[in-house]
Amino acid sequence: MARLTIKSVSKSFGTSHAVRDVSLHVEDAELVCLLGPSGSGKSTLLRMIGGFEAPTAGSILIDGKDVTAMPPERRPTGMVFQSHALWTHMDVFNNIAFGLRLRRLPKAEIEERVEQALTLVGLTDYGKRMTTQLSGGQQQRVALARSLVLEPKILLLDEPFASLDQHLRERLREEVRDIQQRLGITTLFVTHGQDEALALADRIVVMRDGCTEQIAPPDRIYREPQTEFVAGFIGSMNFIKTTVKAGWSQHAAFSLPVAVQDGEIVLAVRPEALSLVEAKGKGAGIVHRSIDFGTHKIVEIDLVDGIRLKVMTQGNSDWTTGTLVDPVPAAFRAFRENRLVYESAPLSARQNDRAFGHA
Repeated sequence: MARLTIKSVSKSFGTSHAVRDVSLHVEDAELVCLLGPSGSGKSTLLRMIGGFEAPTAGSILIDGKDVTAMPPERRPTGMVFQSHALWTHMDVFNNIAFGLRLRRLPKAEIEERVEQALTLVGLTDYGKRMTTQLSGGQQQRVALARSLVLEPKILLLDEPFASLDQHLRERLREEVRDIQQRLGITTLFVTHGQDEALALADRIVVMRDGCTEQIAPPDRIYREPQTEFVAGFIGSMNFIKTTVKAGWSQHAAFSLPVAVQDGEIVLAVRPEALSLVEAKGKGAGIVHRSIDFGTHKIVEIDLVDGIRLKVMTQGNSDWTTGTLVDPVPAAFRAFRENRLVYESAPLSARQNDRAFGHA
């Protein structure tokens, strides 16, 4: 299909900076998710790629051709909006055929391509229905078909499932991923849902305040966050503010070996990277409650300084409220001023003893 290159793109609205110096290269047939909270700049960036917003600075290239100043209708892109943007006075067939008629294609070709698009999105027998007779999921399929029928080199999806319920959203994202892989179409997908990004993307671009925090495949984004923001935005994470002195964190409940300069840090550890042992003495924490999710349990632990940790346990392990425990990390990361400064190796038995005052 096509390669997309974004070079130092920025967008300002008066004194407000929506996108700040973003650079990104998307490979042919790759699906990239732009992920971030509301106001992070992800939709503005997508609209600039589609030609619906003009960059304040920087350039956008498709297959090496600069399209920065090119209007949307001349770009080899197809856009699917969150609002569907369907014409209610037209039936499904004519909604999908509209763009092809603007291109003055022969009637027979239009009919063939629309039928192919309807089949692709699972709406083979829906051509004569009015869009007002469709469910939200069916309307979104029509919006997708309307973009795909134009055979774009790059498909742009701006939070297309945001208004749908969770079950339908999960089903449609699987269908979109299947269609994207079958067509081999280069795709950018905007979402604020981390689960959606993790399930769909070949790579994720995490954005905040108009900037990119990290660009990486989903497993690396989850397992190797490079900033404190990414660590907290993707998945569940325990954060512990503390200081480092002489290579050890000086936390009231427990300390950990951290090979960084003395000073303030934030320790980060995933719930699944923690295990629990019953305390030999007063314990680093006390069990607040245990929540059973069927496949696993989340045990909430209150540390002595008021911090509450979440620990994921498997199997039939049962921790009673009020039990004194020591949470033992298999791995953790340390951040200073949002940036990663330390990534732990597995702790030795001796280090664990010192960490929890057993030595």
